[in-house]
Amino acid sequence: MDSFVQLLQGFATAGTWENLLYCTIGVTIGMLVGVLPGLGPTTVTALLLPLTFGLDPIPAIIMLAGIYYGSMYGGTITTVLINTPGEAASVITALDGYPMAKQGRAGTALGVAAIGSFVGGTLSVVGLAFVAPPLARLALEFGPAEFFALIVLGLSLIVGLMGKSLIRGLIAALFGFILSLIGQDPITGSLRWTFGQPHLMGGLDFVTIAIGMFGLSEILIAFEQKTEAGAKIAAKIKGLLPRREEWRPTIMSILRGTGIGFLIGLIPGSNTVIPNILSYTVEKRLAKDPPRFGKGAIEGVAGPETANNAYCGSALIPLFTLGIPSSPTIAILFGAFIMHGLTPGPTLMQTDADLVWAIIASMFIGNLILLIMNLPLAGMWARIALIPPRYLYPVVLIICIIGAYTVSNSLWDVGVMLVFGIIGYLFRKLDIPLAPVVLTFILGNLMETSMMQALIGFQGNFLGFFQRPISGTLLAVSILIIALSVYSNIRNRRNLLGGDAEE
Repeated sequence: MDSFVQLLQGFATAGTWENLLYCTIGVTIGMLVGVLPGLGPTTVTALLLPLTFGLDPIPAIIMLAGIYYGSMYGGTITTVLINTPGEAASVITALDGYPMAKQGRAGTALGVAAIGSFVGGTLSVVGLAFVAPPLARLALEFGPAEFFALIVLGLSLIVGLMGKSLIRGLIAALFGFILSLIGQDPITGSLRWTFGQPHLMGGLDFVTIAIGMFGLSEILIAFEQKTEAGAKIAAKIKGLLPRREEWRPTIMSILRGTGIGFLIGLIPGSNTVIPNILSYTVEKRLAKDPPRFGKGAIEGVAGPETANNAYCGSALIPLFTLGIPSSPTIAILFGAFIMHGLTPGPTLMQTDADLVWAIIASMFIGNLILLIMNLPLAGMWARIALIPPRYLYPVVLIICIIGAYTVSNSLWDVGVMLVFGIIGYLFRKLDIPLAPVVLTFILGNLMETSMMQALIGFQGNFLGFFQRPISGTLLAVSILIIALSVYSNIRNRRNLLGGDAEE
């Protein structure tokens, strides 16, 4: 009941004209991000983060969160109409969404996707509202040892973001952790790796790193590939609702997708592609006639589209309650909290309850706005995807430079952004994932601080972590996950080498 009252208070805050405006701006930008191929929510959230400096925390976070879950809607439109996924999470939708469009059922595919996205997003926010408070109260029992173990567990789970090679993923994670060590030691205050440069005494700024590695590197890759937008667009959209006999399987797919997306979102290190793939696999296995999938099965659109939006709501639970970003975009939101003087974690729902509940309420409102924007305006959004990238990316480059400069009104930050843009470009060329860099940079300082505080209490005895039930269990699980990941990687390499030898 207490959560329900606080949620009503959150609606009162989110319903002010200013917060409604920024919620609308956020979800509109998110839609645009999802529609335009190549631009992802992580990149655009990083680019717009400096522009929120002058805003109060509540409208700033509401807008950035709107970009995050709004992008999940937008990617569906171009996927269905012109077979061009605007966002990685929409790739699975293309398997059945585009065949439906070729059958003249584009409107039905978009209608089911919009309804499923609304249901999944709304129900996951309900879960966020009622699961987060008790989980936060439980997390208040955590001390430095438990937080250290929890962060280690979160870092061990980012293997899902490490791409094709575990080695390359570990290189990226180690690089991000080393970057987090630059500046003052959090316990002793001594300087590390500053090379006599005063600008490095406070450490590297997360915003400049994110803008460079995601925004600028994206531009460099795009210019190299010289990609152009598609030249065709689907016919007039009509018939937004399923046929009578399709309602039952569609509703069941939506409910299953909601459950899958919500559960995957609770796992730090996961991403929106995982619940999509899992949902599609489940739907195909449960279907009475699996051969329909890939040829225009409506469940192949409803399930995955619901799962990726359900994921968005539950992915905020580890951030609000434990202070652990569960994906690259959530890591950007984590940085936004820090930038506005807020500390995500167990105390957030006590010290800044009005902000948390306003954000949760705004997600209900934002999902409703997105539903209204999606159905009647799908054709308009698809036409936006036809903008040639050569006109788009110069604008993005200007935003990168302005965003980096506004961090501290210094050309130093612009230089740092350029350096990390080149590093991000080289990482992409070498197939080294960028997500682990962001996550370990964010979590590295928190992990170090928790570890040092715990070791002071244990008088330098590292075994003290394993002597406490919660921290010992979490560390044991982390070691098991890492061991299984290494074993799986070695086995896959052996199988690959064995296959090459047979050939």
